[in-house]
Amino acid sequence: MAESCLDELKKNYEKLKLKYKLPGYVEINEDFDIEKLQENETDTLLREIRKVMMDKVIAYLRFIEGLLNPTNAPLFFFGLLKNLEANEKKLFEETYSKLGKIEIEVIEIDNIYYESKEAEFIIKLFKEWQGVKKDMSKISKILEDGWKKKTGKKDRGYLG
Repeated sequence: MAESCLDELKKNYEKLKLKYKLPGYVEINEDFDIEKLQENETDTLLREIRKVMMDKVIAYLRFIEGLLNPTNAPLFFFGLLKNLEANEKKLFEETYSKLGKIEIEVIEIDNIYYESKEAEFIIKLFKEWQGVKKDMSKISKILEDGWKKKTGKKDRGYLG
């Protein structure tokens, strides 16, 4: 029976995991959805994994950026943000800083391919991500609570 693309991805990842002491496939896949790489044929699997990981980092970075600087953000952000407390805003800023630092660090890695550098970065990012995940859960809860406060206000009716 022919090996599935996903099985091949897992097998190739396992070889690299042993070589570089990478996080387990299940853990990294749960955090970054690397299984979507199963259809990609590549000689630089670690680069592709790092790119998928960075897609999530950058998405979160841009999301928080919209919250911190909502000039062009969706209108509903303003209602969520007007009741933010100083410690909550500080969490947003600290998380933004962590994500921004990661984005800057990846420039060097992205510039010249070294499999070992890709592996080091993946290990480092995976470790840092565990803290970012906790921060993002707190941010999500803050926004959810803000949304409840916003939508829980009494409807004043039409005044026109």
